[in-house]
Amino acid sequence: MANQQSADVSASVRNAFNFTVDKYPLGGPDNMPTPWYGLFRSDNMDVVGSGSVTSRYVPHTTDDVCALVEAAAEAFDGDVDCRTHFRHGHYVSIAPTKEHRVSIFGTADNIFPRFMLGAGYDGEAFRASIAYYRDACRNMHIMRQVSGTTVSIRHTSGLRGQMDDLIKTFSVLKNRWADLTAVIHHLESRQVNMVDFLNRIYKQPSPDARQKAVTIHKNRTEAIFNRLYRERLLTGRPSMTGDYKISAWEAFNAIQGYVQHESRTKEGFKGDFDRILKSMNDKTVRDAERLALELAA
Repeated sequence: MANQQSADVSASVRNAFNFTVDKYPLGGPDNMPTPWYGLFRSDNMDVVGSGSVTSRYVPHTTDDVCALVEAAAEAFDGDVDCRTHFRHGHYVSIAPTKEHRVSIFGTADNIFPRFMLGAGYDGEAFRASIAYYRDACRNMHIMRQVSGTTVSIRHTSGLRGQMDDLIKTFSVLKNRWADLTAVIHHLESRQVNMVDFLNRIYKQPSPDARQKAVTIHKNRTEAIFNRLYRERLLTGRPSMTGDYKISAWEAFNAIQGYVQHESRTKEGFKGDFDRILKSMNDKTVRDAERLALELAA
């Protein structure tokens, strides 16, 4: 979706999520009654969620999602870019206009803030996070090791009546952008050895490993280094020397970018938004973030 004023955000979200998620009783053989219910999309009757729910479960509505999106837009002064996605729940990325960008390396490596909203049908709280989008590699990520970048919002119907509290929540979350960029600038200022970094994330195959494991490790390493070389050229960084010293920021993004864009697609993660969600929840990415912060400390 293109840039929108906050008054138009609800209409765009409703248009994207033009269906409901309804709860129906589940039966056993010969229509035997059970205490369990399933969640289904109204437009195609696809199953939503990973399991059954009880009679007490109240699915959230598109109206609840709109309330979250409108509050997030208000925190970014109303003029936003809004992108939507549905995968067993509603996901929305909300970006401000480009004056909010921050230069990390000269002027060629910019990052932009994003609010990432997650409203899943798993009985958990809604989650709102401040994320970054990196122009150089089209990476989008929530740095979960940086405190205060994610807040939980109670999973309940009727969020429309809590708008003032929601706007305050997103305003506080927006203020964490300065803390997040300070951490990223620090990562940019600290050097690591890329070979050592990779070996700590992806263990080298043992001498008696099968050839397939050796080939996978080799191809993955080459793909990550190729991504790293391309990004250094694109951002105006000097060529990598024989000691393989780069910033901790680049080392992390090389792995995060590989997982988001190049690693083998699994479980239907084929679209751009699906790949973002996959990389945000990937253990390797979490390990790489933790290691980068540890080495930069």
